[in-house]
Amino acid sequence: MTGSSRVERASGRAIVVRGHDIDTDRIMPARFLKAVTFEGLEAHLFEDDRAEAARRGEPHPFDTPSRGGASILIVGANFGCGSSREHAPQAIRRWGIRAVVGESFAEIFFTNSVALGLPCVTAAPADILRLMAAADADATALFTVDLDRMTVTGAGLTTGVTMPPAARESLVSGAWDATGLLVERYDEVERTAARLPYLTGF
Repeated sequence: MTGSSRVERASGRAIVVRGHDIDTDRIMPARFLKAVTFEGLEAHLFEDDRAEAARRGEPHPFDTPSRGGASILIVGANFGCGSSREHAPQAIRRWGIRAVVGESFAEIFFTNSVALGLPCVTAAPADILRLMAAADADATALFTVDLDRMTVTGAGLTTGVTMPPAARESLVSGAWDATGLLVERYDEVERTAARLPYLTGF
């Protein structure tokens, strides 16, 4: 597998979205599911929550200038619950997030994220609160999600995290990237295609 497909770690500044049971309709409102492609979805990430926060005069984390360019998202429990829309993790990744750290994730959201090369790791509630507090206190603090060591480090903290072994292996080996696997082994694909009568005409 090509090195570019391997997801071993993600580093960068963090953005915190507090609250439990944040469902996919809040992450990506249903009216944006009519798009033919996923292109541009990141502009509508948490759109309704952001609008409500603006009405209250309290900018949503994704509208806070100091959080622009963040690549680590820290969330609560049961993140991504609700309908099984791939648009939610697509929008998160297209916005620039490269890893999500939370108490727990809805199963389908987790699976869709791993299929995009977006690791979702879990930590104990008390550790999540410490990471959130540290990230909120310093917008410049850098955090690293390390899938080899299964840790999150940053702002003087080191926190152990977990992830199902099969999902972790698919990320660190690059096996999550089915297209990349085909490209890397294109000679095998061509040899197989040459043996198929409906492709060769014989």
